[in-house]
Amino acid sequence: MALCMGVRPPLFRHFKTVSVQSKKPTNIFNLTIRSCALPRKILQRSFVLQLVAEVKQKLSREHNNLPVGKHGRDDEEMILWFLKDRKYSIKDAISKLTKAIRWRREFGVSELSEESVRSVAETGKAYVHDYLDAYGRPVLIVEASKHIPGYEYEQYEDEKLCVFVIEKALSKLPAGKQEILCIIDLRGFRTEHADIKFLTFVFDAFYYYYPRRLSQVLFVDAPFIYRPVWELIKPLVKSYASLVRFCSAKTVKEEYFTVDTVPASFRVGK
Repeated sequence: MALCMGVRPPLFRHFKTVSVQSKKPTNIFNLTIRSCALPRKILQRSFVLQLVAEVKQKLSREHNNLPVGKHGRDDEEMILWFLKDRKYSIKDAISKLTKAIRWRREFGVSELSEESVRSVAETGKAYVHDYLDAYGRPVLIVEASKHIPGYEYEQYEDEKLCVFVIEKALSKLPAGKQEILCIIDLRGFRTEHADIKFLTFVFDAFYYYYPRRLSQVLFVDAPFIYRPVWELIKPLVKSYASLVRFCSAKTVKEEYFTVDTVPASFRVGK
């Protein structure tokens, strides 16, 4: 403490022990030392910004073939998101981020539009709800009974619709919100609707390319025959399995929406 206060500490010498007794009670003084450091929040923000800058520099030096701009190697918002996902590990964030940027370019995410997915979207198998849920989250709805793998559309078409609706849901995020709700309506589900490969793609997309964007997944009125399907999928979806909740259509209506905002398919029983 003496050093911090600019006072040179005395040199150690040999002293005789002297016992001193005081007749008066000793006054006790509370010594408060105030830190001259910046507030913790400012320090944390400064540290995070430094990490973002370091990631940008490394990406520029080591991955300069990646695109720039929105969702590119210099997108600070995207860099920060992946840093949070990887618990601020620069090495891990760069590894996952470069994979996501390459995937977006190869998949053609920026080229997806209402027109490019119109035919498969008209099946009604997946769409973004017009209203937010009761917790202020955009809502992505999948009606499993309208999906028959390989029957009318190639899997790539379904994957494009999947990515398009994820992007659309994220574009509806209100200020301060960062996650979306996914409702998988399993009413009317039969064995011919099972598509383990496609469902794995959905969870992989959220894990690798849209980390921490999925708040919860509701499996609504899952029939008995769906349980074996879920047991096969569960090990493949990693930590996202913990986000899954099996519930009823009644629960969806009462807990997640108001009378005015409940999706049309949940207003009356199928």
